[in-house]
Amino acid sequence: MAHISIIGTGSMGQAISSVVTKGGNTAELLGKTDADKPVTGDIVVLAVPYPAVDQVLAERGGQLAGKIVVDISNPLNFETFDSLTVPADSSAATEIAGKLPRSRVLKAFNTTFAGTLAAGAVGPVTTTVLVAGDDADAKATLIDVISAAGLNAIDAGALKRAREMEALGFLQISLAATEKVSWTGGFGVVA
Repeated sequence: MAHISIIGTGSMGQAISSVVTKGGNTAELLGKTDADKPVTGDIVVLAVPYPAVDQVLAERGGQLAGKIVVDISNPLNFETFDSLTVPADSSAATEIAGKLPRSRVLKAFNTTFAGTLAAGAVGPVTTTVLVAGDDADAKATLIDVISAAGLNAIDAGALKRAREMEALGFLQISLAATEKVSWTGGFGVVA
């Protein structure tokens, strides 16, 4: 059984918590008022918008050493919704990994909406969570947590694949923001 700390109590943090506990694992949600509570999970999910990540790392970076850290962010330009804010040859996950050299950083959950995580389905298709990272054991651990909840999880490759995952997340958010797809819909994977 895994214990997961989720930093962020918004809709994604709550949906990820429900996935974790549905699979028989334990989760703790840590919000802004929990700054004095230590991070106790072996897996730590950064369920905050990308602009808030630096503050979380400044406050809790030392507590993340040796842990699996999962970045779920999509680094959008929230003013224009027309671009990503990281360099074209990088990703939010890569930037985070550079700031946490003693952590095993993964990218996951950014290509799903909270509604499809909680429901476990995108229309008639089981929700699929893509997982990218450079540590095979860390990916396998997270994939086991996701799979235990009845969701599909796919190893999307090395952490450098986070760039494509963030582009996919950006596209999905752009479509939902312009009401071309529902916030309870999204992309499904049929294998």
